[in-house]
Amino acid sequence: MAQNELVFAPLGGIGEIGMNLSIYGFGDDRRRQWIIVDCGVSFAAEEHLPGVDLILPDIRYLIERRKNVLALVLTHGHEDHMGALIDLWPRLKVPIYATPFTAALFEARRASERGAPEIPVQVVPAGGHLTIGPFTIDFINVAHSIPESNALAIRSPAGTVLHTGDWKIDPTPLLGGPTDAARLTALGDEGVLALVGDSTNAIREGRSPSESDVAKTLGELIRTAPRRVAVTTFASHVGRLRAVADAARAAGREVVVVGRAMERVVQVARETGYLDGVQEFRGVESYGYLPPDKVVALCTGSQGEPRAALARIAEDEHPEVALSRGDRVIFSARPIPGNEKAIARVINGLVEQGVEVITDRTHLVHVSGHPRRDELLDMIRWVRPKVLIPAHGEALHLAEHAELARRAGVPQVLLCRNGDLVRLAPGPAEIIDEIPSGRLYKDGSLLIEAEARTIAARRRLSFSGIVSVAMAMNDKGALVAYPEVELIGLPETDVAGTPFEEIARRAVEEAFEALPKPRRRDPDDVAESLRRAVRAAIAERWGKKPICHVHVLVV
Repeated sequence: MAQNELVFAPLGGIGEIGMNLSIYGFGDDRRRQWIIVDCGVSFAAEEHLPGVDLILPDIRYLIERRKNVLALVLTHGHEDHMGALIDLWPRLKVPIYATPFTAALFEARRASERGAPEIPVQVVPAGGHLTIGPFTIDFINVAHSIPESNALAIRSPAGTVLHTGDWKIDPTPLLGGPTDAARLTALGDEGVLALVGDSTNAIREGRSPSESDVAKTLGELIRTAPRRVAVTTFASHVGRLRAVADAARAAGREVVVVGRAMERVVQVARETGYLDGVQEFRGVESYGYLPPDKVVALCTGSQGEPRAALARIAEDEHPEVALSRGDRVIFSARPIPGNEKAIARVINGLVEQGVEVITDRTHLVHVSGHPRRDELLDMIRWVRPKVLIPAHGEALHLAEHAELARRAGVPQVLLCRNGDLVRLAPGPAEIIDEIPSGRLYKDGSLLIEAEARTIAARRRLSFSGIVSVAMAMNDKGALVAYPEVELIGLPETDVAGTPFEEIARRAVEEAFEALPKPRRRDPDDVAESLRRAVRAAIAERWGKKPICHVHVLVV
C-alpha cells in the first residue's frame, strides 16, 4: 500500500530574489493534494531580456494536477509574492486566501489592469486559521515592509511546517504588531518538523535597524530642507509613507502623491485603516501651487523604473512636477539587485539639475524588511525545527543560512533548487524527484516560454542589426528588377566611407551573376546563396555578421 507523504517543492524563489511560489502536498504519489503558497514575479532587465516586462514561474506541473490543487495562500502583498496571479490564476482557478490588506491591494492592482479577469479572493482575518483538505494553516504576524505580512504554520497528519514568508524582527514597527515571538515559541513547543525560511539577509551580521529609526531620520531631513522635498520609496511600504506624512505635518508641509502605484496603495491603506489619523494627501495637480518650503512629494520610482514619476522628473519630462537647484530628494529604499544602473541614471539626472540627493549611503533613510543573522538565530531558537530549508535568496544567501543553521544545531539542513521535490516525512527529509519548473516571460500581453527563440532572436538583432533583400526574377532565372536592400541597425558606411547599402547590393548582384543558370531557377537556392554572400561581404568590412533575410519573388 502506498504511504502518505508530506512533500514540498519550490517552483520559484530559491536561488533567486523574487518569483516566489512554493507548493506543499500530502498523500501518496497518485492522490496527493496540494496547496500553493504565493505566486510572484521577477522583474526583467532590459539588456538581458529585451521587450520582456515580467518573469513568471512555469506552473505546468500544477496545471496537470489542477483537480488536486486545493488552494493558493498569500503570505503578503508584494509583487514578488502575488504579482503573477493575474496571468496564472486563470490556468488554475483555485480558491485564493489572503488577509484584508493583501486582498484589497490585489483587487486594486487587478482593477488597474485592462482586461484582467475577475479573480475572487477569500479574506482571512489577521491571525486567522484555515482548514483546507488535510492541511490546517495558521497566519502568524511577522514584521516586514508592508502591512499584514504572515508566516504560515502549515499542519498536516505528517507534521508541521513553518513557512516564514518575508519577515524581520522589529520591536518598534510603525504599523502593525512586531513579529509574534510568543506564537512562534508556542509552535516550537508543539513541535515543528520543518522551517522553510527567508534567506535574503543571511550574509549580513547583527540585526536590521527599526523602522522607527528611519522615521526619525526622515523627520530631521524634511524639517531642515530649505526648499522642496521629494521622497521615493516602495509604494507598498505603508509604514514609510506614514513616517513621511508625520514628518511633513510636523514641518508644516503638504504631502503630494506622485505616481499611480503610490496613489493606489494610499487609497487601499486608507480603506483598510492603515492611514487612520493621517492628514489627507494632495493630488499631483496641486504641486505647482504650493510654496517650495511647504511641499513633500511622495514619488514612485525608487528602483529607477523608466516610466515612474521620479525618472520622468530627473529627465525634466514630468508634466506637472519639476525640481530645481536647492531641492532635496530622499531615496528611502535600497536597490534591488540588477537595478543599480537605472537608479544611477535617475540620481545623475537629478544631480545635474542641482538637486541634493540623499541615499542610505550617508543617512539611515532605509532599513531592510528581511532578517539578518542574529534574527535568523532567534527564529531557529523559537521554532526548534528538525529540518531547515533555506529559501528566498540567491545561492550565497542560501548557503550562508544553511551554515548558520548547522552551527545553531538544527538536526538536518537541506539545500534545494527550484523544481526539486522534497519529501519532508516520513523519514529524513530528502530530494526524491525533480518536477517540471522554469520561467515564463510576460511579453506585452502574451506569456511565452523562456525556451522560445523569440528573446534570443531579439538579442541578436540588438547586437548586429538586420539586412533585408527583396528581388524578383522570372521562371527562367532572369532578374526582372533591381534588388531592393534595406538595412536596420547597421553603421551607414565602412571605414573607407563606402555605404553598407551599396556593399550589400553589390554582393547580391555579384552572387546572383556567379550562380550557374540551372541553380537560378530554384528560388530557395538563390535566397540562400545571396544571404551568405551579403553576410560575408558585410562581415569583411564591419567585423560583425548581421541577420540577413532574402525574399525572392518569381513572376
